[in-house]
Amino acid sequence: PRSTLFPYTTLFRSRLMLFSGRANPQLAIDIADKLGVDLGPVTLKTFSSGEVYCRYEESIRGADVFIVQSICGNRHTGITANDSLMELLFMIDAAVGASAHRVIAVTPWFGYSRQDKKSAPREPISARLVARMLESAGADRVLTMDLHAGQIQGFFQKPVDHMTALFMLTQYFTDLGLEDLVVVAPDAGRVKLNKNFASKVGAELAILDKERPAQQVAEIGYVIGDVKDKTAVIVDDMIDTAGTLSAAAKTVLEEGAARVYAAATHAVFSGNAFENLERSGFEEIVVTDTIAIAPNRPPNIRVLPCAELLTDSIR
Repeated sequence: PRSTLFPYTTLFRSRLMLFSGRANPQLAIDIADKLGVDLGPVTLKTFSSGEVYCRYEESIRGADVFIVQSICGNRHTGITANDSLMELLFMIDAAVGASAHRVIAVTPWFGYSRQDKKSAPREPISARLVARMLESAGADRVLTMDLHAGQIQGFFQKPVDHMTALFMLTQYFTDLGLEDLVVVAPDAGRVKLNKNFASKVGAELAILDKERPAQQVAEIGYVIGDVKDKTAVIVDDMIDTAGTLSAAAKTVLEEGAARVYAAATHAVFSGNAFENLERSGFEEIVVTDTIAIAPNRPPNIRVLPCAELLTDSIR
């Protein structure tokens, strides 16, 4: 009998516990609902000094602890991107100290991912440092979505599950049934993403010539490809201030496009993003809810839920 051969072997399955930081609590609620579990009780607050505090309100000993926390700000809960990062680190450390079996950081939006290389001398590689911080805090695994550069996975020694919203976004545009569709890459660095997008929706591909004279400033030169009298979809991994996107839409419309849409996984929407998008001429801007979006967003922003995709990965 196995009990004779392996008298000291015990097979068990760790219980799953799901907790949320303050960056995107609604996403965590949606994931918990689809998993059929309750969100674990945790106290999170920021002291008047600006320091972040956390404490799990029940035992997590021996559990597989999943912490849902995009590294971004949330105006409603009053935290910044840096608060989110520190909160995530403290939640991981607290879980390790409370004898969790495994700790998995669910960070759909991996903050600082744009700083994945040195663009000028004496700059940090901030994305690499964030990866090291998560591992040093004690994360056993990281679950994320559509990294700004897939090579960021190489910054980790621990396993990284890299999900993509590409299928959600392409299915949405397929269901719209748009005719004479052309997918437009906002710059050369997004050609591969846009080529995959175009292949899945059965569209042609065009490319915008873009230059960045300064950070968060974009200048669009011209369109490589035919967009005249067509419906253009500009695809990117994220939208921040929407400066690039607005300039791209203007150029595409000037080149004769009949209509223009936008699609992106991450809706950072910082600075004057809403104002830029309102006057950009987009029929619709389609994003996912990896980042909490303010309710006063323009009416042409369409948000697709990504909880189902993340829930499947957690399962």
